Amino acid sequence: MAAVHLTPELVEHPVGAYAELRSRPGLGHVVLPGLATPVRLVTRHDDVRAALGEPRLVRDRSAIADCELPDPQAELLAQGIEGLPPEYATYLSGHLALFDGDEHARRRGPLTRAFTARRVAALRPFVERTAQQLIEPLAERGRADLLGEFAYPLSTAVICALVGVDAADRDRVCGWIRDFAYGDGGRALEGFGGIVEYTKDLVARRRVEPTDDLVSALLADGGLTDDEIVGVFFLLIDTGITPPALFLAHAVLALLDHPDQLERLRADPELLSRAVPELLRYVTLVRVGATLYATEDFVFAGTRLRRGEAVTVALFAADHDPAAYDVPERLDVTREFGRGDGHLAFGHGPHYCIGAALGRLVTGVVLEELVVRRSAAPELAVDRADVPFGHWPGDGFHLLRLPVRL
Repeated sequence: MAAVHLTPELVEHPVGAYAELRSRPGLGHVVLPGLATPVRLVTRHDDVRAALGEPRLVRDRSAIADCELPDPQAELLAQGIEGLPPEYATYLSGHLALFDGDEHARRRGPLTRAFTARRVAALRPFVERTAQQLIEPLAERGRADLLGEFAYPLSTAVICALVGVDAADRDRVCGWIRDFAYGDGGRALEGFGGIVEYTKDLVARRRVEPTDDLVSALLADGGLTDDEIVGVFFLLIDTGITPPALFLAHAVLALLDHPDQLERLRADPELLSRAVPELLRYVTLVRVGATLYATEDFVFAGTRLRRGEAVTVALFAADHDPAAYDVPERLDVTREFGRGDGHLAFGHGPHYCIGAALGRLVTGVVLEELVVRRSAAPELAVDRADVPFGHWPGDGFHLLRLPVRL
């Protein structure tokens, strides 16, 4: 059967292409937006969960010797920053998400030990204060881009505070981050270089004068080299700023698209504890997970995989699987989940998101400050059809702006 070419619009909507793929026996081939290499796509909730915990599906393609099958991950990485110096490329190739087994555990362990519940909980006052400081001038103006003027600076400030970027340096570091995330080739390269060089200097300073931040904790742990700590900083920048900012904007948009649920949450703030996981499920910002490779020939989800064959999990589809959720296309802030997260928005297994607790904390604070406490809820400042979305290579459509009245 020919591979299904998933357009950005199809990746965005769980009903339609994903529903049709789930109805097929086994795992079909798809081509993700912006790519040309087909992959096996896992769409059913139970199969996605199983794939993320399957030891015969790995992320490090180099562990599979003499494999000549097409590599979609290599194609995606090839779309990276043009002109990136070789000494900087190591911080991308050393991304924690690309390792497995003992090497993954070695690199993840120090970060897990440093990313303590105490450190995350201690950030709550900072998150609350920063959210209030960002909202107040926007509310006075009466209109704002909730993504660019609120969610993005909030996520950036939180990560900078967590890692240990000095307050005097945050505007400069935030500029590099914006250039890296949104700039053209030249600006993205300058932004990436600025982040790397700043982090090298920060590591050197914290080695001499440690503080109560993540970089100091990683140095004290001793489990990572200085270059690996720079790579961890980039990992946190890569996964801890733009995706959370986009999620916060998408979560607010989801509530605006469901005014009955918005009003129910405003009327009963106790529902926040249910609304946060439900919005994480409903939005599932990381629509498609990392590429996995079969280490041997074996049968998975009714499909015989060949050694080296590429498999990708559709987290968004899994979190909208009617076999796992009652009316999954409906946002329901009263939805009750069982044990654990109740969704796969943070992944599952060895690569479960390290920042999940921080994500839940920030989401709860934002909903409380922006939706629950204010005398009036935000409203879209444009027609719903005019809310701008853009295509991200290998994934789908995400918000570019969220114009609202406050």
